[in-house]
Amino acid sequence: MRKNKLSREQKWKKLVSGQDRTWRRYLIWPLLLAAGKIYGAVIKLRNRLYEKGYKKRYWPGCHVISVGNITVGGTGKTPVVAMLSRALTKGGRKVAIVSRGYKSHSPSLRFRLKHKEFSNKTKVVCDGKELLLSPKIAGDEPYMLAQELKNVIVVTDPDRVRGARYAMREFGVDTIILDDGMQHMRLRRQNDIVLIDANCPFGYGRILPAGLLREPLEGLKRADHIFITKAENLTEEKYRELVDDIRLYNQEAEILTCQYEPEKLVSVHTEKESPVSLLKDLPIMVVTGIAQPDGFVTILEKQGANVVCKRFFPDHHRFRRYEIEEIYETAKNFGAQAVLVTEKDAVRFSKHAGLEMSPPPVYYLKVVLAIKKGEENFVHMVEEICSR
Repeated sequence: MRKNKLSREQKWKKLVSGQDRTWRRYLIWPLLLAAGKIYGAVIKLRNRLYEKGYKKRYWPGCHVISVGNITVGGTGKTPVVAMLSRALTKGGRKVAIVSRGYKSHSPSLRFRLKHKEFSNKTKVVCDGKELLLSPKIAGDEPYMLAQELKNVIVVTDPDRVRGARYAMREFGVDTIILDDGMQHMRLRRQNDIVLIDANCPFGYGRILPAGLLREPLEGLKRADHIFITKAENLTEEKYRELVDDIRLYNQEAEILTCQYEPEKLVSVHTEKESPVSLLKDLPIMVVTGIAQPDGFVTILEKQGANVVCKRFFPDHHRFRRYEIEEIYETAKNFGAQAVLVTEKDAVRFSKHAGLEMSPPPVYYLKVVLAIKKGEENFVHMVEEICSR
């Protein structure tokens, strides 16, 4: 198997996890620890100012649910937001998802002139009926959610208060789901859902940049529901240990566990669907630009795929034409009969680049989120919100 070249982000994670024992760790580590302590103190002070009322918090006038995490990297927010949106819509709520639109791009001058947009403002990705923006302008996750969900409004705005007010004013929504909203305390919420990755729950116990924590662990006390995600390999013993650790910071939150379950393969080029069983003994190349690529590889290997080579890019990486051509060339050289990407990668993977090379088929793996433990708590929360 071809050895994958690490991105800067992956090198940093290797450093903070302790896997990198080279001179870099001993040279840079003291600086990361010092920076982490300073950053942690600033975040702790900021949170205290919001809690005590010294910094103003805003409420848009409807029910607000925050879905976020206490660490950086992929914890599975998008599938949870999608599952929650479907359940609330089915229960009769009119839902809008408000996202920051991470790594989205500003519309072109031509687009701005056509739509008479001359300043940064809330962008409507989906009005509940149709997609209005491209993945590049909307951002990966908002576009995916808008593409997947029916009768759900999706908007992006770096100012989430403005975005929430816009959604309520223009679309008359009665429920706002704040995507990646745990640290966005400026917007008041009625439910706080926090996601914890079962594989690295507390970010090595250190705050950025010395670890993966976005804020001190005491921030978990704000959660009323905690989802332990990626729990495929979580044993009962490890589950109890993790719950005990969570209870040190939050005694009352409902705790649920969930995992990804492969549903089908979808062709990036033709959108034709194939069964997951196609992967059995199939030589494949894995290409992805997500925060936790190893988990994706593990899922594919569990389906019987023969991973002959892989190439990882930084999270939210937008694939360039020459990179796609290099991917196809590498796949051919290693005898890969298919290229596998995630659904999030698929929205950034050109359908036209490199076709003259007669590349192997490119599929993305469609996964669904399944709750292993605590499903009754999720149902109760949804029913309680829908009854208001």
